[in-house]
Amino acid sequence: RMHKKRIFTMAVTTKKLSVLLLLVSICCVKSWLPSSHILSRVKSINISNVLRASAASAIPVPEENASGSVEAAASTTSKVSNKEIVKQQGYKEGGLLTFNTKYGFLNPYAIYYGITSIFLGLFWYAALWGCQLLYFLSGNRIDKRRRLVTFFSQVWGESLMALARLRPEMEGLDKLKEFLKTKKPAMLVANHNSWLDIPFVGTLYGWGNNYKLVSKAELGKVPILGKAIKLGGHIMVDRSDRKSQVMTLRQGMDLLKNGVHLCTFPEGTRSKSGRLLPFKSGAFKIAHKVGAPVIPVSICGSAKSMPYYWMFPFRPSRGVAKVVIHDPISSDDKSEKELTEEVRGKIIEGLPEDQKPLDS
Repeated sequence: RMHKKRIFTMAVTTKKLSVLLLLVSICCVKSWLPSSHILSRVKSINISNVLRASAASAIPVPEENASGSVEAAASTTSKVSNKEIVKQQGYKEGGLLTFNTKYGFLNPYAIYYGITSIFLGLFWYAALWGCQLLYFLSGNRIDKRRRLVTFFSQVWGESLMALARLRPEMEGLDKLKEFLKTKKPAMLVANHNSWLDIPFVGTLYGWGNNYKLVSKAELGKVPILGKAIKLGGHIMVDRSDRKSQVMTLRQGMDLLKNGVHLCTFPEGTRSKSGRLLPFKSGAFKIAHKVGAPVIPVSICGSAKSMPYYWMFPFRPSRGVAKVVIHDPISSDDKSEKELTEEVRGKIIEGLPEDQKPLDS
């Protein structure tokens, strides 16, 4: 037993020395190869964690578990590296007075945006309560399609974009205006890589058109916005609940049949890389079953004002972001798969190279 214990201790010591030699070698390389990328990686190494891992690896384990541990360690290292890269990027984007919080980065412009948004949101919130009281007193016989809620939400969004200089450049807006004159409902679909995509899409419809968003259920928890989504009759889908998905299909079909426009982001979530993600089929299934046209929209550069790791936008999107509206695509003369592929192709066509999917 004593002999085995000595062998084990020697194995641990050997592992520690090997790791230390490796670190010394890296430091030597660092002295003559001053690449900022390598330096950031070297600085992120936690020596105590490495030594603990090396000691643990001296204990014999089955071969298949050893490979799994290596993969897990590589995944953890990758996550740490990504966090460091995001942290450096946030400080670089925001300027001298940037600071980080657990909710995301902030700088003076972001604070101005946040204060303006909340101040305007107080009036929006009061208007929503007024609408709720009206619907309660009338037994929901007044404004059944919740146009009032959409109107007050539009006032908040338009005012905020004007005061914060967030309005993006619009390309092809005349196509949408011409279509809206026909009074036919449509499904508007857009790519999604920033929270700003929501007000960007909302401003496309103008003041006189009723539209509803198809959003994930989690947005119902956001203060003020969540109340507007619930009270306004927007569609919330729980992606983990099959029953909720079926209800979404029925609600969407009912709204389109009754002349209400729908708007959704078929990726199902924001793209953190900015590149277009695969599409979910729900939006195209709804449009295809009703025979409603689909309007593809390419949103370019919104993440250059508000990436996912910022609490609020760090700069105005005027002159930075652009929204490209494409011609409506009919859904009654093609299969659901053909409709999805054609819409996706149009959205990709309007995106800059750094937002196009790598497999396009």
